[in-house]
Amino acid sequence: MAVIHHCPCRPLLHTLFSSTTSRTLGRVWPRSFSHTQTTPPPPPPSSSSSLPLQPNTPTRILSNVEQTGVGSNVLGAKVSVLKQKMELLGINSHDFLIPGRFHHFFCPKCKGGQSMIRTLSLHIIQDGGFAMWRCFHNECQWIGQVFADDREAYNGFGKKVKSFGQISEESLGLEPLDSELIAYFAERMISEKTLQRNAVMQLSSQKNVIAFTYRQNGLLVGCKYRTIEKRFWQEKGTEKILYGLDDINDVAEIIIVEGEIDKLSLEEAGLCNCVSVPNGAPTKVSTKGLPSVQKYLWNCKENLDKVSRIILATDGDTSGKALAEELACRLGKERCWKVHWPKKDDSCYFKDANEVLKHMGPAALKKVIEDAELYQPNIVNQVM
Repeated sequence: MAVIHHCPCRPLLHTLFSSTTSRTLGRVWPRSFSHTQTTPPPPPPSSSSSLPLQPNTPTRILSNVEQTGVGSNVLGAKVSVLKQKMELLGINSHDFLIPGRFHHFFCPKCKGGQSMIRTLSLHIIQDGGFAMWRCFHNECQWIGQVFADDREAYNGFGKKVKSFGQISEESLGLEPLDSELIAYFAERMISEKTLQRNAVMQLSSQKNVIAFTYRQNGLLVGCKYRTIEKRFWQEKGTEKILYGLDDINDVAEIIIVEGEIDKLSLEEAGLCNCVSVPNGAPTKVSTKGLPSVQKYLWNCKENLDKVSRIILATDGDTSGKALAEELACRLGKERCWKVHWPKKDDSCYFKDANEVLKHMGPAALKKVIEDAELYQPNIVNQVM
């Protein structure tokens, strides 16, 4: 069995399942996206140029359909349908659209803003099943999706988000944790050192409210609040990202958990290459629209595109299984592994990472992560 070097601040690199061959990296797109491309997508359009970015894509994008003329005809028909549906929404793509590539256009909603740049990033998935787009202009944030079949199109506007530097610990009224909250975490086997490294704070105006600070490239970009009684809310007007995002910069393997305390628990087990989803788990797997997981995965796709193995350590209940399925569908099931929590007693299993840490200790928690298995879909209820 592969051994993880116990280092409280060094991420896991090429250690878990070292006997498994390296897999092709996937991309953060909806469940039917093909994970066969070998290069990451380009960044959002630059605000300093009026020219579209040149997509960085493999040489043979259409290899799956080039083998037969029938396949090409079917794909072409799908793309034609998508173009017609997008034109009804104002997206006029006069150029030939190639599935699997990123294309950049002037947004029909904001016209590129005052700089008049091509801020609309559009992508058709490999099999031509649907097209998806997003405007990266901060004042617009238009997003949408159209399908080649008879499913209803989706389009709307993302919330206006606060730019880097617009929030700070002072503006949010945060202060270091007091002894009462430090003791609260200690009961859950979370050390003060781990709390400090992750900048866990509290509201100065409400002493019993924990503040999990969300940071990207070292900058404070969001905050999630939690009371001891497990009431949650997030700072308004901030972009949703994964908690602990900076801990997975330039790593090959990551662990995704369902809550901030679970992320801190894995750090106590020596695993820092861990992130938490920002808003818990859905009750069921979604089959339409844009589920919440897709929004924060998109915001972190630059980090996630570089990852070759993803260990899903979500909760063991029905909602946790639904979350694992949502994540695996969008991140690529071929690069996902699933943690199976051990038995608590004869009648039930431990629910999450913190329960295992509290009752079995850090070594046992690390062993559970090491024993994760290649992802197999769970049978969960779906929204029809």
